[in-house]
Amino acid sequence: MAFCNMCGAQIVDGATTCAACSGRAAVAPVIAASAMADNVAGMLAYVTFIPAIIFLVTAPYNQSRFIRFHSFQSIFFCGAVFAIQVALSFLTVVPFLILLTAPLHMLVALGALILWIILLLKANQGLMFKLPVIGDLAEKQAG
Repeated sequence: MAFCNMCGAQIVDGATTCAACSGRAAVAPVIAASAMADNVAGMLAYVTFIPAIIFLVTAPYNQSRFIRFHSFQSIFFCGAVFAIQVALSFLTVVPFLILLTAPLHMLVALGALILWIILLLKANQGLMFKLPVIGDLAEKQAG
């Protein structure tokens, strides 16, 4: 199926003139849209856990082991950072322990940011960079 460059009407295959505008127009074929590359989808899985979940349930992406691995690792990484921050928040209830946990909150946040950037770069390079415990779980889930 092709379309006229002048008016945009559909042209019968093999025809060189457009029936709608009666002009001799070049024929532009329709190009089908394709899915994004695996490394880009793997990198986008680390943005938050929401694209990771979307990649796990949508058809072209959930068939790639690379994208599934990075999606599961992203979900597990977000969950681990959240659990560590919640555990540190519970410790702030104890008097004078906030002096210890406040710097720990900042260190965990800084470490998570650095690790997040490394994971983004490694996924964009097409590498399956595994975190120590979380990577093994993600690899098992990805199949």
